[in-house]
Amino acid sequence: MREAAHGFPIVLSDLTLEYPPHGASPAHVALHGLSLTIAPGEVLGLLGSAGSGKSTLAKVLSGVAFEQRTGEVRPVITGGEATVLGHRLRTLPRRKLPEYRFHVGYLPQDAASTLPPDRTIAELVGDPILERDRRYNRRALQTRVATMIDGVRLPLGMLDKYPYELSGGQRQRVALARALVLGPSLLVADEPTAGIDLTVRDAVAQLIGELRDREHHSFSALIISHDLPVLRRTADRIAVLDRGELAALGTIDEVFHDPGHPYVMALAGALDAGHAVIDDLEDGPNL
Repeated sequence: MREAAHGFPIVLSDLTLEYPPHGASPAHVALHGLSLTIAPGEVLGLLGSAGSGKSTLAKVLSGVAFEQRTGEVRPVITGGEATVLGHRLRTLPRRKLPEYRFHVGYLPQDAASTLPPDRTIAELVGDPILERDRRYNRRALQTRVATMIDGVRLPLGMLDKYPYELSGGQRQRVALARALVLGPSLLVADEPTAGIDLTVRDAVAQLIGELRDREHHSFSALIISHDLPVLRRTADRIAVLDRGELAALGTIDEVFHDPGHPYVMALAGALDAGHAVIDDLEDGPNL
């Protein structure tokens, strides 16, 4: 993995993200004036109310928001700057996007349910490598794919299976292997443990922790999750968003020990009531 030679892997400076007007819908500011950094080797957890901009931020930081897709309204940077692995995203040339995506692994929120059904697990995990280099040595590819499948705690016998033959938790682990197969310097994971059982959640949390420990300062991550046990195991700090703005930033204990923001107070109350997964406070679309 490439070491974060440009200092902090992520630097957000007064960042504002906006969806432009389309059809009868007016412009919508998804994120306003966000400033924070992720240090080399750090895992930052991100929580937020519905529509707070957390998934929009994930799409921008992963580079997905800059891909050309017909008919899709994509967020744009209208204020401030996001610098990721030394790349200023506001001025990132489109020709540089494949190189950028090589170093940033992305696990979208719906990854498990959108795996192409006509591809085997081995093909799905190996595809990002072949997209980068069609002439990649096939034996090396098989070894790399098998290593990743083993790393996400799936039996190698699943390599020849198709997504519909797997459980939701197994598909989620396949999606995570696919996001990590290129050995990214940065992982952006949007709700990586949503909808999967406790055993699988623990395996995912353990894998992220192992990656950080093994790679020391060359692997960092942004983990969007409302699963507090997972964040306690993986995140050095958490950031809380509400209505597109930063509501709190610090360690989990610092944020919830003395909450001053109403949404953070609600989260703290959910924790006091015994909720380990606190997305029951969500009440709308996840932007």
